[in-house]
Amino acid sequence: MIRSTFSSASLRVSAGFAAGAVLLFAVAPAALSDFRLGLLAKYLCIAMVAVGIGLAWGRGGLLTLGQGVFFGLGGYAMAMHLKLTDAGPGQLPDFMQLYGQLDELPAWWRPFASPYFALPAIVLLPMIVAFGLGSLVFRRRVRGAYFAILSQALAAAMAIFLIGQQGTTGGTNGLTDFEGFFGYDLDDPINQRMVYFIIAGTLLALLLLTRQLIRSRYGELLVAVRDSEERVRFLGYNPANVKLVAYVVAAGMAGLAGALFVPAVGIINPALIGIVPSIEFVIGVAVGGRATLLGPVLGAVAVAWAKTALSEQFPAAWTYLQGLLFIVVVAFLPGGLASLITLARRRFRRTSEESTAVGKPPSPAPAAAEEVAA
Repeated sequence: MIRSTFSSASLRVSAGFAAGAVLLFAVAPAALSDFRLGLLAKYLCIAMVAVGIGLAWGRGGLLTLGQGVFFGLGGYAMAMHLKLTDAGPGQLPDFMQLYGQLDELPAWWRPFASPYFALPAIVLLPMIVAFGLGSLVFRRRVRGAYFAILSQALAAAMAIFLIGQQGTTGGTNGLTDFEGFFGYDLDDPINQRMVYFIIAGTLLALLLLTRQLIRSRYGELLVAVRDSEERVRFLGYNPANVKLVAYVVAAGMAGLAGALFVPAVGIINPALIGIVPSIEFVIGVAVGGRATLLGPVLGAVAVAWAKTALSEQFPAAWTYLQGLLFIVVVAFLPGGLASLITLARRRFRRTSEESTAVGKPPSPAPAAAEEVAA
């Protein structure tokens, strides 16, 4: 019985991933224009951040309101490499020449000229920062709203820092106007589709990784820490280390998403990594369903699409509509949109059981009951 249930669940998951792959790699490129496909690539990058938040928040109870920091670290690392590649060996990037504040390339920019440094940095740099912050916070048992406020303050501090470094980071304008992506011209629509396929494949890989973590012993331990941290500590585990792993993994996913966001959208600036984007990441996860695997992805894509569609018609009111959407979901559908499937499945099962019970003939009364009645 257990083995058959396990195999059927695995079959459903495999079918779901296959359907997602067909949808992303065949249906979407055939049905969408180049512009809409570029927007979908942007939404999928946001969905990568949502996968990490779903792991940390949905499974571990860590409300991370500062994922924009790690998204920005990965994005700026990729943007710096692309800018240096476009400028050529020994040359300053165009924005540094425009502002005229520097005569030579800063020392901390130089390693990013090498792809062998830049590519690992887009994932390792966010993970290192998350490890340092998480080690300080979790081992002092900071949690709940205090952790959320602290992570949000980190996002605000990083955005302010980048704005003040106009000569080295582009300031408010950020880094933009990228010409190539590892030797491929980004102005070519075919290469833009290649970037989309890379993003779609990366998202599916992150989903598979997250599923393995959730199904592993660590995933069970993470849920136990979320539900009863003190009990886990009494059992001999260190809850700080368990939460730290989830936080670091989520940071790495956000950094990878930020790096792929740069060639897909063509810009990275402080407005994309501050408090507001970090909250929007969380809203997408909450709307989709933070406790599920696909819920954060669907919610992030839906919220990002709604922002694009509704902001064109209601540019001044979209922020209020977004806040209203978050309040309605939290108040009336805490499990997110993904819980609707579970509720519908339960209702169908209950209806089928009731119909089966109605169709059955009444069972004969026990002999003891007949003797008492006599």
